[in-house]
Amino acid sequence: MANINETLTHTETLGERASGIFAALVRRAADWREFRRTFDELSQLSDRDLSDLGIARCEIARIARESVYGR
Repeated sequence: MANINETLTHTETLGERASGIFAALVRRAADWREFRRTFDELSQLSDRDLSDLGIARCEIARIARESVYGR
């Protein structure tokens, strides 16, 4: 008995690839805006407000990055 395995591959067209690249750029821009908004909002808090939240001013960038990018 003979078995035949056929694998079909789909190669992206130039338009599909450009669309994917554009979508990735849009996502990155949205992530950057969210990072900046979070960073700016935390930066505007007083040291006392940050202390009440348990946040040191030097942690703001890390917290904003983790909230958007998850790392």
